Amino acid sequence: MTDSTRIIQVDALARVEGEGRFKVKLEGDRVVHSEFSIFEPPRYFEGLLRGRSFRDAPDVTSRICGICPIAYIMGACLAMEDALGWEIPQPIVDLRRLIYCGEWIQSHVLHTHLLHAPDFLGLQDSIELAKSNRSLVESGLSAKKTGNRVMEVIGGRSVHPVNTRVGGFYSAPAEEAIRALLPDLERGEAQSIAALDAFSGFDFPDLEVNYLFVALRHETDYPIAEGRIVSSSGLDIDVAEFPEHFVERQVPHSNALQGITAEGQPYLVGPLARFNLNANRLPADILALAERAGLVPGCRNPFKSLLARQVETIYAFREAARLARAYVPPEPSFIDAPLLAGIGHGITEAPRGLCYHRYEVAEDGAIVSATIVPPTSQNQRQIELDLVSTVERFHDLDDDDLQWRCEQAIRNYDPCISCATHFLKLDVERA
Repeated sequence: MTDSTRIIQVDALARVEGEGRFKVKLEGDRVVHSEFSIFEPPRYFEGLLRGRSFRDAPDVTSRICGICPIAYIMGACLAMEDALGWEIPQPIVDLRRLIYCGEWIQSHVLHTHLLHAPDFLGLQDSIELAKSNRSLVESGLSAKKTGNRVMEVIGGRSVHPVNTRVGGFYSAPAEEAIRALLPDLERGEAQSIAALDAFSGFDFPDLEVNYLFVALRHETDYPIAEGRIVSSSGLDIDVAEFPEHFVERQVPHSNALQGITAEGQPYLVGPLARFNLNANRLPADILALAERAGLVPGCRNPFKSLLARQVETIYAFREAARLARAYVPPEPSFIDAPLLAGIGHGITEAPRGLCYHRYEVAEDGAIVSATIVPPTSQNQRQIELDLVSTVERFHDLDDDDLQWRCEQAIRNYDPCISCATHFLKLDVERA
């Protein structure tokens, strides 16, 4: 190793979900090697689904993640309903959007208030943050509790809900149970606006990255569980066309597959992509709050993803309250129809970005094959490139400060590492 060679390395990332590490090798002011390694063991969910009933897919896939189970439940339901040709009534669609708002709230707030905010204040964790800014942590815990409560009232429990199913819900919550959520939802929106104002005062590192943004886009609404797939390069496709434009590859240093475009480009999914591709779908006053905080359409600073998540939290509280006020229990709470053999596709906007499902179903309802592409897999290659951009931009920092900045760059993504390690190619040679 020469005097001009530096290695920035962390063997166990903190304040992320799951187990990962990174290594960056720097020669002078140029990065010659960067890798983001996910060493958490794969869990083979796609293999576990083969041969099971199509009805099992939502419950099985929800176990991929305890933070974002609704993303997997809804993606599985949409894909199965697509394969079977089922049309879902609007009241069920609205109830699904409401429970998904609960997931956005609790997941986003966990990240912004407890995992990511300490980075911008030079603090090691949320315990230190609570000592210096107790009200920020308390408001975050309160908001997260409300998101969990939404999931519990509709889904039966907040972690791995049990009331969801292909075709709808096993039972519809009572109208008064949904209305009872309104005071906390309204209070949560106000708390989230105050938190956005607090976050806007953070010192955001000066970095611009030329991302290829990819997200859903709905005709009228900010996308959560419906829409077409669009990109900042002009892509506009149906959900079923996802495999034609996006692929996964395995790399030697990671147990998670990396998502790239069919042309080999990395791309970015998640709050910053959604905001940039759908800012005009936000209510005008929420967009004004974003701009006041320093987040404007076209933003390419990855560190400002914190602001994008907080803007989406405000929107999720507002949208959940709107849906709660308009709620009428769907009757019936689910649909059922004859089984058909088919192939179905489903995609939703998990808190961390696009979560894609594809299933082939036999005539008896058995799952023939399953493909699940979680958001952290899709972002993994871009994370490695962000490390390159970050190190080259801030190479004048000493090693400890540069390591901190690299960890912060990874936490910009709120990576869900357990989600990403759902599959690993396995070659077996027997003598």
